[in-house]
Amino acid sequence: MLDPIIAFFQRIFAAIGRGIGMVVAWFLWPFLAAHGWYRDRSWIIKGPILVVLVLLLVVYGHFIYRTQIWHGFDPAFVQSYKFEERTVPAGSPLPGETNRCQNSAVVIMNAALTDQNVNQNSWISSTLLYKLGLFGLDWDNTPFMDNKASFQRGVNQVVRRTAIELADNLGRVRGTSGINNDLQDARGNIQFDESTWYFGTDPFGFKTPTPSYYRAAVESWNRFNTSLGTCDAVFDTRSDNLLKLLDGMASDLGNTSDILRRRSEEFNAGWFDTRADDRFWFSYGQLYAQYALLQATRADFSGVIRDRNLTAIWTEMERQMQSALRIQPAIISNGSEDGWIMPTHLATMGFYILRVRSNMVEIQSILDR
Repeated sequence: MLDPIIAFFQRIFAAIGRGIGMVVAWFLWPFLAAHGWYRDRSWIIKGPILVVLVLLLVVYGHFIYRTQIWHGFDPAFVQSYKFEERTVPAGSPLPGETNRCQNSAVVIMNAALTDQNVNQNSWISSTLLYKLGLFGLDWDNTPFMDNKASFQRGVNQVVRRTAIELADNLGRVRGTSGINNDLQDARGNIQFDESTWYFGTDPFGFKTPTPSYYRAAVESWNRFNTSLGTCDAVFDTRSDNLLKLLDGMASDLGNTSDILRRRSEEFNAGWFDTRADDRFWFSYGQLYAQYALLQATRADFSGVIRDRNLTAIWTEMERQMQSALRIQPAIISNGSEDGWIMPTHLATMGFYILRVRSNMVEIQSILDR
């Protein structure tokens, strides 16, 4: 009785095996044909070809290493700075010390996040092979090699926003002082195009690559903090400045949440959505940077947070961010919300972003009273 069933399945598996064999043969045929052609050539032809192949192997191997190895990645890295041990807000005189003021934790974090992007790691978006793409196809449109670049751009988006607030509001007393030159330089450098290689968009015009500008911004922030530490610069910790800083962060989170929502609703392709990974890792980078900066902001504006009774809701906001940053799937899936096979990582991340934004809006409402 079982023999017909066994024979049926044998035919099925044999057909599947033949199909797989045909696919493998079709994939390997160009390489086998090239090998046959290469084997019959003289070394005058074989030598340069071999050199080019080895060079490509080394260059692409280095590119894969740079895109897949993440140095210094730690969502809780800000805790090593021990900002909670600070006793006075940024810019205030340090107790018992002459001509010494508290430097800014926010400035430290802006510099540290940028340093992590361009010194501890390679800035991926401006590298030549990333710009060339996969056979001309933008890496962002593939499921490969773009996660780190998207994460870095998410971090950089937050740093850029904070750089504007530092130059325009935090680093000066409104109406009585000019913009600090170091903060002005840092703002200009960090706003530089994210994808400029040595030749940029003009093949005939030599340009300084993107990472050089970002490194210059780090140097400017460090100079400002040195001046602030000697009481030669200003850091204005008024409640309205805190309100503006949070407003910018909340606005960015709202925009990211909308991007995740539209992608989740319109492209339910599960593990086969080639843009889900860069959407996810951009938003992750954004939360990664905001989490660090919000702990720094808590230290810089400790007086305002204490006086306006914001400690509890601020702690809840940080807790929501911690929960979101624990989501680190190996493969990003954009499944439907009621699906039972493929998860929906974009919708989950969007949910946490909205909760964080809700806390920010509540804090803004308290500050605005």
